[in-house]
Amino acid sequence: MASKRFAAVDKTICVACGACEKACPLGAIKVHKGCFAKVSEDKCVGCGKCEKVCPANSIIMKGRENI
Repeated sequence: MASKRFAAVDKTICVACGACEKACPLGAIKVHKGCFAKVSEDKCVGCGKCEKVCPANSIIMKGRENI
């Protein structure tokens, strides 16, 4: 069963530092082309670790639809 939450990145303020990528226990988040972080929603379990370590506050947890 999928989590009710997932991480979402505001790529306009993401600094592509990689902190979120290192914090994710499941490898659900990767820095895309050195520009911004990108989340694989199907892998994300909504633990919030990436949100806590983001220095730019560009990651928020969102609710999934239809769960």
